[in-house]
Amino acid sequence: MTQSARIAVIGLGSMGYGMAQSCLKAGHTTYGYDIMPAQMETFQSDGGAIGALDDIAGSLDCAVIVVLNAAQTEAVLFGEGGLASKMSANSVVVACATVPPEFARDMEARCAQHGILYLDAPISGGSLKAANGALSVMASGTVAAFERARPMLDATSQSVFELGDAAGAGSAMKAVNQLLAGVHIAAMAEALTFGMTQGVTPEKFVEVISQCAGTSWMLENRAPHIVDGDYTPRSQVNIWPKDLGIVLDIAKSAKFSAPITAAAMQQYLAAAGMGFGTEDDAAVAKVYARNAGLTLPGDA
Repeated sequence: MTQSARIAVIGLGSMGYGMAQSCLKAGHTTYGYDIMPAQMETFQSDGGAIGALDDIAGSLDCAVIVVLNAAQTEAVLFGEGGLASKMSANSVVVACATVPPEFARDMEARCAQHGILYLDAPISGGSLKAANGALSVMASGTVAAFERARPMLDATSQSVFELGDAAGAGSAMKAVNQLLAGVHIAAMAEALTFGMTQGVTPEKFVEVISQCAGTSWMLENRAPHIVDGDYTPRSQVNIWPKDLGIVLDIAKSAKFSAPITAAAMQQYLAAAGMGFGTEDDAAVAKVYARNAGLTLPGDA
């Protein structure tokens, strides 16, 4: 049986909240923190431990940072009152945001100066898998970092891919994943709305294509949102200019041409510019629909 650990999850969004719940279910003492007090209160009512982060930081075995980007990750660790100066030696930071590999390497080095372990651990799977402890984690870090993070990883993950003994490799793999995921959502939206121009309804598109060679996990997950006219944000449009921007920055540094990624990026930027940035990322279909004069389900 895994020994109980003291874990703090910083960032109680759709992914972080589910991960915190999974840690609780596994029997760990779990604290949850977010810029939205209501999220913290809800988590505490679900059984989350109570205590100010400053007060409990030194007693933590593991701090899981599930925020939006590199800037927020750095602020949690090294901003005013940052965790890095409060956590005890040999505790571990598990950083889950999609960030550039070089940033992950820098965070690892700076944490080491404080005697803290750092695991570069981007995640994939969505909010449902987060809540069910079934995420995929693309992780890299020292043997000691993996060992210290193991109770949290076991609680939240179905698959942990150990990609190297130093930070950066996990974030590189996540960039590969995000390239495909972002392109697949945009391609799904293009195919679905193209089908509408030929009399193929969104409902029939999902029924047929999900059983054919042209399907993808993203198609099967996101296309039903369009069919339902439900753009409640499970994953926002606004995430993709950031994530595909990371991919394109890496590609530029590697002198690698990524034209399909660049084309997908333009569609997400267009969606954000049309006011859909905080909607579910399936709303990229609205760009195609508006340009073609199509009416999607749920639209007047």
